[in-house]
Amino acid sequence: MSLKMIQTDNAPAAVGPYSQAVRAGNLLFCSGQIPLDPATGELKLFDGNVAEQTKLVMSNLEAVLKSEELTFDNVIKTTIFLSDMSNFGNVNEVYASYFGEYKPARACVAVKTLPKNVDVEIEAIAMVK
Repeated sequence: MSLKMIQTDNAPAAVGPYSQAVRAGNLLFCSGQIPLDPATGELKLFDGNVAEQTKLVMSNLEAVLKSEELTFDNVIKTTIFLSDMSNFGNVNEVYASYFGEYKPARACVAVKTLPKNVDVEIEAIAMVK
């Protein structure tokens, strides 16, 4: 099986030694996205508004998917990382707006801290049809 590292200028550049995504056969493993502005690489915390952070996270994830001509309909599994489980409702509402009737498998966990002290990070696995 061949592996292909994915990089798009429409999503934030990796902030460490990893790829935005890796395609392995018919699967695309998308690294966790945080609320970074893809044009500037600057962190956007929106004065602690986790819903706005989530919109940017989902937009960044969407850009990675689009780079391989995929959409959220191709996503088979996501993992949401939260800095505080009290943010679950706001994150869940925004997250759900990116999916129609189709809902991928998902895990959601609260962690002690996230990169750059953000409130939300989301990763995904998608299937290439």
